[in-house]
Amino acid sequence: MPHTLRVIVLQPVLEVAASPGFALWPVAGIEPYGFLPLSGALTPAEVGTAVMSIAAHNDVVPAADDHPSRPEDPLGSFLHGLLTMDGLFVSGGLRVTDTASGVTLLPGCCNGLEERGDWFDVLDGNGWASFGHDPSPLAERHGDAVRLTVDADRDDSPVIELTAADLRRLLTGAERDLTEFLALTAAWAARQLPDHAAPVTSALTRALLLHAPDLPCA
Repeated sequence: MPHTLRVIVLQPVLEVAASPGFALWPVAGIEPYGFLPLSGALTPAEVGTAVMSIAAHNDVVPAADDHPSRPEDPLGSFLHGLLTMDGLFVSGGLRVTDTASGVTLLPGCCNGLEERGDWFDVLDGNGWASFGHDPSPLAERHGDAVRLTVDADRDDSPVIELTAADLRRLLTGAERDLTEFLALTAAWAARQLPDHAAPVTSALTRALLLHAPDLPCA
């Protein structure tokens, strides 16, 4: 029988970028390349880590004649890709944990949070979706049930099963977590990056494919 909603936890997670010597704003001492769950419950240092990581994921500027040049100041230079790139990448995805069995499905390499709409293809589209590689997580719908394979490249991969209705509720919760994270980040940016708060918040809104939050008063 599929597990119930009570024992399945689904979280939007961000891959943490390495930050040796980073000093533009306070960050938490989180192990690089691990996953940070995003929600409205993060500490200011964890928000700083999240913003740093997303900016680092996009710290590549295309060689285009009409692209703005990179500023010389360290802060402007670090934020340049985040604030000017059209297609932003947020390394990570959705993490699903069966708390009864201990099985966890993690996003694979090259998967991004901006691609999380693929999960709705499982429910409302062609009935399946994959989420990166090494490992190669896979979600498949079979009638009213959804089967999550931790690594489709393994014959003996652990799996998680839940109902389609439960997955839909969990995905709605993940969107709420991201919306609350964005609101928290807008307030953080107003305090920590007052000269860049509006463009940083706008960039994160675009990166996460969300609606813009109400900005805090100056």
